[in-house]
Amino acid sequence: MMEDSLENENERGHGPPPTLPGFEHVNRYWDPVHVMFAAKILPGEFYFTTANEMIVTVLGSCISACVRDPIAGVGGMNHFMLPSSLHDSHGSWEGGGDKDYSLRYGDFAMKRLINEIMKNGGRRESMEVKIFGGGRILEQMTDVGGRNIDFVREYIRTSGLLLLNEDIGGIYPRKVYYFPGDGKVRVKKLRTLHNNTIIDREIAYRQELERLTAKEGIGQS
Repeated sequence: MMEDSLENENERGHGPPPTLPGFEHVNRYWDPVHVMFAAKILPGEFYFTTANEMIVTVLGSCISACVRDPIAGVGGMNHFMLPSSLHDSHGSWEGGGDKDYSLRYGDFAMKRLINEIMKNGGRRESMEVKIFGGGRILEQMTDVGGRNIDFVREYIRTSGLLLLNEDIGGIYPRKVYYFPGDGKVRVKKLRTLHNNTIIDREIAYRQELERLTAKEGIGQS
């Protein structure tokens, strides 16, 4: 009865928590199962919140790091496709919003999320991390998922962050539900896929990154 009441209340016009600056492009919706608002992120996106809301994504060979400072009560999730770019730390593709191609690389995605947490009162020494994804869902291609796993573990180690939990590798895509407020995570293995949406999306994004890399290389000659 409580869940139905809350759902109806939100349907009557009570909107989601205010969007923090820089995250207006992220799709948010009311989730009646978890009885809260959710933010759905795609490859190359990250989401940070100080409110009681959930962050959701679907992973194949990509990695998502869920990072929070439990003392400050803030946290977020990223979703990156490849370990690192060939560009320097200034990130010549960084532009913000859904056109920020640099966030599809792990080095940028981790830095941006951690910096956002610190900007909102978090401290590096208090942060806790959970990582997900890195599946080998494309047998005919190189093990990008394995490279992503190696990268994110090394990044966490060298950054002095606390790795609390991980669900990585394997052959299945995952749907991840993250609750930054208390740090809980729900993971659903997608053992049966009725279409090739995840595989097709990963191939398309990877081709896009290769095109952008080639274009950037020409611009720097």
